[in-house]
Formats: sequence, C-alpha cells, structure tokens
Amino acid sequence: MFSSARRRFLVHASLIGAGAVLSRSGLAATATTTVRIGYQKSSTLITVLKAQGKLETALAPLGVDVSWSEFASGLPLTEALNAEAIDFSADVADTVPIFAQAAHARFVYVAQEAPSPGAQAIVVKRAGALHSSADLRGKDIAVTKAAGSHYLLLAALAKAGVPPDATRIHYLTPADGRAAFERGSVDAWVTWDPYVASADQQADVRILANGNGLASYQRYYLASTRFAEARPDVVAAIYAQLREAGEWVRASPQGAARLLAPVWGLDAATIERANARRSYAVRQVEAANFDEQQKIADTFLAAHLLPAAVDTSRAQRWDFNAKRAVAIGA
Repeated sequence: MFSSARRRFLVHASLIGAGAVLSRSGLAATATTTVRIGYQKSSTLITVLKAQGKLETALAPLGVDVSWSEFASGLPLTEALNAEAIDFSADVADTVPIFAQAAHARFVYVAQEAPSPGAQAIVVKRAGALHSSADLRGKDIAVTKAAGSHYLLLAALAKAGVPPDATRIHYLTPADGRAAFERGSVDAWVTWDPYVASADQQADVRILANGNGLASYQRYYLASTRFAEARPDVVAAIYAQLREAGEWVRASPQGAARLLAPVWGLDAATIERANARRSYAVRQVEAANFDEQQKIADTFLAAHLLPAAVDTSRAQRWDFNAKRAVAIGA
C-alpha cells in the first residue's frame, strides 16, 4: 500500500513529532471519502471545530468523513502533508511552508490568518540578567526549529546585531523547551501561544520581546495539491467553517476559552489571554499580504537552515473562484 520511502517517512515523522498521532483509520481512508486533517495544539480554530463537531456536520452532505492527527509542531505536520499521510494541514506558522517549499512539497496555501505579532515571544527569568535581545549573546536558547518563533529569534538577534552562531540554540519541542527553561538548562525560551500565555503570568517569568516590529506572525492553512484538485468542494467547506470559527472565537472569547480549557488542559483565563493576542481573521491568500514570506526565506537561508534559496512567489495558492491552484501573484 505504501512504498518503502513512505514507510520510512512515517517512522521519521513520529520521531520528530514527539507525540504525533496518526490514526490507523485516517491513514487507511481514501481522499474521496475521508479528509485527513493534521493539527497541533496551537491550531485553535480547527480545535474548536473538532470539539464542536461542526466540520463533520458540514462535510456529511458531501459524503466525506473526517479523521484527525495531532502533531507536536508545524514542521512534522507539513512533512506528513508532503508524504500524503494527511490531506489538509491546520494552521502552521508562516515559516513552516517555506521549509515545505524548499523540500519541493506539492501543496497549496488555502488560507491565511491576519498578523498576530504579540502571539509569540522570547521569555526569560525575571530575576535574570537578560534585558534586551543583545543580552542573548553567548546564551542558551530553546526554540522549536522552523516554527514562527524561530524566525522571531533570528529577527531579534539580527536587529540587535548578534549573529545566531554567537548564541547556543537548542531545537526543542514546546514541551521540552518549557521543561528546559523551567529547570534552568536554557536562559531563554522562544515560543508561541498558548505556551506563552501559560508561562508569562508566572511570577519569575517575563517577556523579553514579542513579534511587534520584528515578525508579523501570519499563520497558514495548507492542503495537498492532489486533494485540493480532487475535492475543491471540501476545501471550500473547510475554509467557510474556519472563517465562521474565527468570527465566533473573537465574538465569544469566554465561551471559546471554556470550550478549549478541557481540550488543552489549561485554565480558561490563560486561554482567553492567549486568544486575545491572535487575530483569528481567516482570509484568502493574496500577494499583497504575502511579502514577508520572502524575507523569512532569505533569513533562514542566511542562517544556513535552508538547502537552497526559495522563491516564495513561485508557491501556489488556492483560487476559490477558478477552483484550482495558481501562482501566488496570479
């Protein structure tokens, strides 16, 4: 059923994801009857839809079921998309699709959330000696590789005139990054909400910098090209549900927090604080709102984290009117 390369990928993804759950039923289903959705903890709108069962209700008239696979972060999620282990990726940070593009993955940008620069941050110990990004020189820093927070770190270091190799960067999942930060193994932790919100209210923690003026942090929803072309009706239905979910979270912050609290294992007040920093304004991908992607790609190339230059204008977005993939600038 799967090639040996595909099997190797699935093993690799499970190791990288540190907890990714690929359901047996999701992998076995075909794209014509089931849409396999990958998501992560910070995929708020998809989590809302999953908890409410609204996506299943919306897709039932189309003869489509939903299977769910949870991943620890965006990079293994898009690797699964590239391997066609999933059909649709819930929101990932703006950095993640660039790595997918560098790997020549066949995917399309389906939607974009408007900027949320305050929803990711560099957190440090309040009593520590770090008071500006320049103070990160020579320090140990935990960050998730290829996440939006990774770009925030690189942007903050660049603005402060600190080369990345003048620091000691440790690539850790959010859970491992937090553990390392709390036990003092690293001096700073760079992460995103709801992880920031779960840490920044602690008495011994403060925010060194967030994305304001550094990284706009636009999150993207992706689909495999094959699936989008086969089921444009499903892609359109998911997009409509995401827009509605975003409107509901903004209009009902307390209700959204109460819904997410048992799912995320966080208290409602923490979730409401995290959600207040996200725009949740879902929109179609247009060239006018895409400029920062090239800057991000160039930054990662300069840091020797991409194998080759990436021209983000050559990526594809989903044209809902034409029901096909087109170049970003088209």
